[in-house]
Amino acid sequence: MALADALPRAFARRPVSILLAASWAALAAQAHADTAAGDRTLGEVVVTDAQGGDVSSEKTGAYTVRKSRASSGLDLSLRETPQSVSVVTRAKMDDFKLDSVNDVLESTTGVTVERVETDRTYYTSRGFDITNFQVDGIGVPFVYGNLYGDLDTAIYDRVEVVRGANGLMSATGNPSATVNFVRKRPTLGFQGAATATVGSWNQRRLDADVSGALNEAGTLRARLVGAVSDRDSYLARYSLAKNVFYGVLEADLSDSTTLAFGHSIQDGYAKRPLWGALPLYYTDGTPTNYSRSTSTAADWSYWNNRTTTTFTELAQQLGESWQARFVLTHTVQTSSSKMFYVYGTPDRATGLGLYSYPSSYQSDSNQTIADLYASGKFTLGGRRHDLTLGVSWSRASLSDLSGYGVGIGTALPPLQGWNGSYPEPSFDAATDGSSFVDRRRSAYAAARFNLADDWKLVAGARSTSAQGSGASYGVSRQTSAHDVTPYVGLIYDLTPNVSAYVSYTDIFNPQSQIDSQGQPLKPLTGRSYEAGVKGELFDKKLNASLAVFKTKQHNAAEQAGYLGPKAYYRGVDANSEGYELDASGSITSRLQGSAGFTHLRIKDDQGNDSRTYVPRNLLRLSTTYRLPFADQVKVGASINWQDAIYRNQGNGIVTRQPGYALVNLMARYDVSRDVSVSANLYNVTNEKYLTSLYWDQAYYGAPINGSVSVTVKF
Repeated sequence: MALADALPRAFARRPVSILLAASWAALAAQAHADTAAGDRTLGEVVVTDAQGGDVSSEKTGAYTVRKSRASSGLDLSLRETPQSVSVVTRAKMDDFKLDSVNDVLESTTGVTVERVETDRTYYTSRGFDITNFQVDGIGVPFVYGNLYGDLDTAIYDRVEVVRGANGLMSATGNPSATVNFVRKRPTLGFQGAATATVGSWNQRRLDADVSGALNEAGTLRARLVGAVSDRDSYLARYSLAKNVFYGVLEADLSDSTTLAFGHSIQDGYAKRPLWGALPLYYTDGTPTNYSRSTSTAADWSYWNNRTTTTFTELAQQLGESWQARFVLTHTVQTSSSKMFYVYGTPDRATGLGLYSYPSSYQSDSNQTIADLYASGKFTLGGRRHDLTLGVSWSRASLSDLSGYGVGIGTALPPLQGWNGSYPEPSFDAATDGSSFVDRRRSAYAAARFNLADDWKLVAGARSTSAQGSGASYGVSRQTSAHDVTPYVGLIYDLTPNVSAYVSYTDIFNPQSQIDSQGQPLKPLTGRSYEAGVKGELFDKKLNASLAVFKTKQHNAAEQAGYLGPKAYYRGVDANSEGYELDASGSITSRLQGSAGFTHLRIKDDQGNDSRTYVPRNLLRLSTTYRLPFADQVKVGASINWQDAIYRNQGNGIVTRQPGYALVNLMARYDVSRDVSVSANLYNVTNEKYLTSLYWDQAYYGAPINGSVSVTVKF
């Protein structure tokens, strides 16, 4: 798809997009008028995010932020938050070209990205699946447990990751992590930028971002972001094109009332993607060792995904210290695919023993979320305290249809040298599908009590009710669960810049995974504990923390096998404990970066190692340095290291992935104040590694590759 044609497709026949496109035109006109007016040009301003928290990270250019609402809904500094928090800012995303959420989370302390297929991903932290997501601090039920497609980061100012259970703000208390995506918001002063990127495997990408006031008073502001990309792959026959569009309008209805309206679209067009991956062992039990480019995709296969999100937000200031906020969000996800799954175990000598499983798939998912909360300060015992009260409601529905291809079980030639040639079948051998609805209702409260000058107590609870109805592939989805998840954290200020803390929360997470009988697993329950020390160093420009944690979990979903190409799960008891170190920000005006190390142990109720596909040790390191003898030059490097993992395949067969490190380099040269050129190099040591052992199939990660970008600000 030509880049010149991609962006207009995002606007076609979309009234909301047309409205926002008109805003884009108005922004351009306003910028021209401001330039012509000279002394009437709006000056540089500092804009805070929509939640009233910290300054947007794009304004600071830093690798950290001072505040986050992601853990409790309270506007707390990272030091005052009694949980481990990591932030990937706009500056880090731009420096290392982290254009997808997978890239962002792979660089985040304690997070493992399980790339099971080219276009389907799971995430884990502290040994367990991440199922809690937020957008602008509002919990988004992640009902289906994985992400389809390649979520782009063009529209986000930063990504915050709160590790440990977080039942206050995410509707469920899963002890892994909560990922909060903070969207870009309009600025008062006009700003604009465009970036063009070319790279390995015919990568082409164009980003554009423009923001500013639409009237002279600055009471109406808009921002529009667009990105189009197209690339082939090191994987044989695979290619991916993406179109991203995001627009948001903000209007000051009065001095105390702000209304925002936003809309985003992401289209993904994957040609010849993986459905499943490569077999990992031969019939004699020895491991396979395919070339990195090997793919099981047929030459006619595709997987197209579209996600559209529309949100309305009303913020009302209530006196000097209280604010109320209502957010209504509607998301539609559609998927259309014709896929080719390969199953079986190949013979070592001949490569034979693999069989076909073609299928078509259509799905339509709708999710509506409403959240209303009020936050502010109150006086008790002669001291000022903070309080948040809120209610939320969500409804998620899914309708899908699978059409099974004629010829399932046809023997295939060896994968080595196979070019994907397989006759496209008709997909009417059989059909099956789903039609179900999941509903969740919650009420929550959280408070920070200033017990003394040096002591703070953060406490709260969330009451959640979850119901499911309908059926999925002939199995009832009728479920009902309710629980209250308490949360408590105690913080003691050792010095004005260093704090110690302890925290505790219950775990409650309804699960959609099915067992061997096709029935949904019962909710996951348990307890999570954490203690640590946090500091704000170098004039609060560097946040650092050390945490120890322990989690006891009952009935955690673990993949146990396949029914055809569909995975089934079992509930296991697991205990996780370990420690984490995390630091991010600036050490000097020229040196900034982020670093994190995680060590953990995961045991089942018998004391045996559990979830062995999760690395026990993780290192995440990113740093950039602006040269003192050439101020216009910035250089940097990142290292993502993990130790060995393995998967017991049964019958005495074990698949192992040795530990490995991925080293990436970057350099940027500022030609002028408004023009810069950057280069990025990935996997410079050309490591060959399996991307995941989450499933009993896997594929290899990308070899050494690179890109060059030119950015123009206007």
